[in-house]
Formats: sequence, structure tokens, C-alpha cells
Amino acid sequence: MITSFKAFMVDKVNDQFTAQIKRIEMEDLPESDVIIRVAYSSINYKDGLASIPNGKIVQSYPFIPGIDMAGTVVNSKSPAFKKGDKVIATSYGIGVSHYGGYSEYASIPSEWLVPLPSNLSFKEAMAYGTAGFTAALSIYRLQENGLTPDKGPVLVTGATGGVGSIAVAILSKLKYYVVASTGKESEYDYLRFLGAKEVISRSELTHESVRPLEKQRWAGAVDPVGGETLVSVLSHIHYNGSVAVSGLTGGSKLNTTVFPFILRGINLLGIDSVFCPMEKRLKIWEKIANDWKPDTLSSTIGQEISLEELPENLKTILKGQFRGRTIVNVEE
Repeated sequence: MITSFKAFMVDKVNDQFTAQIKRIEMEDLPESDVIIRVAYSSINYKDGLASIPNGKIVQSYPFIPGIDMAGTVVNSKSPAFKKGDKVIATSYGIGVSHYGGYSEYASIPSEWLVPLPSNLSFKEAMAYGTAGFTAALSIYRLQENGLTPDKGPVLVTGATGGVGSIAVAILSKLKYYVVASTGKESEYDYLRFLGAKEVISRSELTHESVRPLEKQRWAGAVDPVGGETLVSVLSHIHYNGSVAVSGLTGGSKLNTTVFPFILRGINLLGIDSVFCPMEKRLKIWEKIANDWKPDTLSSTIGQEISLEELPENLKTILKGQFRGRTIVNVEE
């Protein structure tokens, strides 16, 4: 029986903050009804914030970050899961208020677990992770609001990031005409490879003289950026189109008017992947494992790293230097 194992742990005592790989005991894990041997995790922006002293993510210390994980059940007190079951765990309190996936073992409530779809490997599941699930949920909501490929181009902002890369790949798989926006000219070929038909500069969406209503350019948009970018996007959406917003890397304030909503009937769809109901969560995972799974999924993985390489890479995501998804091989 395993008694100790490796984990990436952050701690703060008075003004002294530490973030390091260390060995912990099984009894250090929170009490839950399922124990998982973690195979893979991934890096999200929220994980980067959890790894710094003023990130305002971690609620108490010591703590193990990592909002994503995929692995095998090694012990279960729940009738819903048994030893040997392969599972995915994202969202809820994981990596925020409940010990997360940057650990060789994790203790997770059974009601937070999703059975790994048969057409998905652990590595592929973490190529999606929270970012990919958020992208898929955004597309699902856009479709619920009437977006179909024949309606016109679909914009993806922050397109080289985790949400953006997966959104471009899935939309392309579903035969949408994808326009990708990025501030990284060096990544234009990458975005075209994922399926973008057009790539535009981020500067087109961040100029200061945006009017509430501009020329209608896109039938819908996936926006993980927010801020002034979202203001500009809203002004260019087709009549009765929709924007699915899931992030705020561009800022949390929305300085616009009601005109896009009352004169063009535009829908602003808030995307929350954290507390998405389990019934819908299961449906989305099945879609992205099967009908929505892009051929370019593996290409969204910027790199695969070990747990030992995690601390340095968490610094990188906070600098906005990641492309696509970085996954963490916890078993390595």
C-alpha cells in the first residue's frame, strides 16, 4: 500500500511563500470517497495564479493546485465507481478549495467525477482539460442559440491559448468558417493548421474608437478574453448572433451600451464550466470524445512536461507565452 508520494505543494506561513515538489502522506489528502492514481494533469491560467503568493485563487494553505486530472480509481467507497475505473476530474473546488491534480494521488468526491469516454485516452482528456471543456461548452451554447455553419463566419479570440486553440479545432471539425484572432504573428500558421480560414491581428479588436454598432462581420464568437476585446466583438456580430464569453484576460469591465442587444438582438452567453450540471457535463465530454474530436487535437498540445518541470512552466503561462495546451505527465 502506497503511504507517501510526490505532489506540487504551495504553502504560505506569515509572509513566507513556497511552491515546490515534495513528498506527502496519503493521510494528508482531504477525505473523499474516491482515491485516484493521477496519470495526467494540465496547466491552466488559474493554476498559474495558484502558484504565486498573490494569485487570489488558493483559499487556504498548504495546498496542491491543479484544476484538471485524469487517472485510475484505486479505492472507492462509492457505488458509482470501482477500483480500476478510468475517470476525469475537473471543475468544482478542485485546485481552488480542494487539493488538485498536481499530485500522484488525489482524493475526489465521486459526484465530481466523469467516467473517461471509451474513445479518449488520459493524454487526450488533458489535451482538452478545463480549457477544452470550456471551448466545447461555448460552442454547445452557441449552437443552442441557433449558430450553424451556414449563418456565417465565427470569430475565436485569444486563439493561441487553451480555450482558443481547442475552439478553433472543434469549430473547424464541425465545418464552420473560423476566423482566429491573435496578437502573435508567429502563430498564424499554427492557427491555419488547426483549421482557421482567416487569421486577424488582435489589434483589429483593441482600437480605442469602437462604436457600439460597427459593420456586421461575424455570426458568432467564442471569447475567452473579455474587456475591450469583447466590446469590439459585440459591435461586429450579425443580427441575432451570439457571443460566448468565458474569460477576462483582457479585463473584467465591459464598457459598452445596450445598443448591440436591443438594436441587433445579440445574445451575450456567459460560460461557466466550474458548476456546469453533471448531466450536461457528461453530454459535452461524449461530444468532444467522439463527434467533435478534431483530427488536430494532438497538435493543440504545445508540450508535455513532467511534475518536476511544472514550477517553471507555471511561471510561463502567467507571462502569456503558452501556445495551446501544456499537459503534465504525473506518472513519469
